[in-house]
Order: sequence, then C-alpha cells, then structure tokens
Amino acid sequence: MSGRDVSLTGLVSMMLTRRPSAANLDAMPKPRARRFADAARELLRDTLFDAASELLEQRSWSETRMADIAKSAGVSRQTLYKEFGSRQGFAQAYILREADRFLAGVHKAVAEHEDDPKAALAAAVEVFLMTAAEEPLIMAIVRGDAGDGLLSYVTNQAGPVLGYATQRLGEILGEIWPKVPEHSVGLIAENMVRLAISHAASSTAPAKEVADGMAELFGPYLEMVVGTPGA
Repeated sequence: MSGRDVSLTGLVSMMLTRRPSAANLDAMPKPRARRFADAARELLRDTLFDAASELLEQRSWSETRMADIAKSAGVSRQTLYKEFGSRQGFAQAYILREADRFLAGVHKAVAEHEDDPKAALAAAVEVFLMTAAEEPLIMAIVRGDAGDGLLSYVTNQAGPVLGYATQRLGEILGEIWPKVPEHSVGLIAENMVRLAISHAASSTAPAKEVADGMAELFGPYLEMVVGTPGA
C-alpha cells in the first residue's frame, strides 16, 4: 500500500506501532527550521510595526489604513490581516512592542543607579519621557482624539498596556532589589506607570522636571523598603 492510500486511522496506527524510519526522521521539522520560521515572523512583525511608526509621524491613527501599513511594509493586506487578525489586534501588538522598547530603556536606567533608589526612579522616568517625546505612537495619541481608539489601549485598565507595563516594571524593580516585598514593588510599579503614561500623553513640563518630581514623591518610600544598599 502506497503512502497516498494510507488512511488517517492506519497512519496513526503505524506511528504508534513502528519505529520512525530514517526517511521519516528526515521529514520531521528541524529545530533550525523552526528557528528560521520564528525569525522570519519576527522580522515581518517588526517591519509592519516600523511601517506604522513612519506613517504615524505624518498622520493620526484614524487616518492610517491597514492597506497603507501593508503597502509601506511591502506586503499584501492579506498578509497583514493573517498575522494580526484585525486592526485592533495590530494596534494592540504594536503598542506592546513599543512598550517593550520603552521598558528596556527603563531597565537600563534603574540598573545603572542600583545603589541610589531615588536617582534610579528619576533616571527611569526621564528616559521614558524623553523616548516618548520622540515616539510616533505617542505623538499620534497626543494628536488624536478619543475616537481613534489608541488612547484607550494605553490608558484603560482593561487595555493591553497598563497591566503589562506594571507587571514588567515590577519584575525590573524586583530583579534589581530582590529583598523588596512584592506588595511594595507592585505599589510603586502601578502608580509610576500610571503617572508616567499620563505625563507622556499630555506633557506639561520638561522630562527632567517631571522625573525629579516623581522621584521626590516615590523615592523616600522606595529607599525605605530597599534599605541600606549592600546590607
């Protein structure tokens, strides 16, 4: 019986009762092939997100069509929808990618001031706000209105950003200062994220001034729970 004639039931039976042949082993997906597929998918997503950033430098989110993003990235609209499912799905994934980039800068800033919690908070907030000031996504939110959907993704408790950013900042603080109680880390992370996003979306003062003010507010509490460095 040829391979084409083997029924699904027969095929399952063969797989359960026979050792894989060399030919079957050769046909199995290789880890390298999976890594290539993952890398190709990541490249596709980053290319689409970068295309959206370029478009948002010139227009609001409500004026940016999925077809425009696909064309700018050099792929079909069908490819874009196949990857993200919907405009909302793309927006949420895009915002989370940008949040990861912001938080990478925050992580570095905190780590560089491990022995001075107050300075660490000031540096982290300043890096976040300075990055946000040049970020097309944030500029689109500032230029847009509540009807374009982006603002709610970033500021809504049920949206993708607040919960993720709070959790990630908590992980960063817990990694840098592992002796700090989890409750204290969560308290600082949630309130700092909310205030930082609020200032990024509607800035009324220079980044350093805002950062110093937030450090003045949260710094003493963090210093108290961190304790004496090296102790």
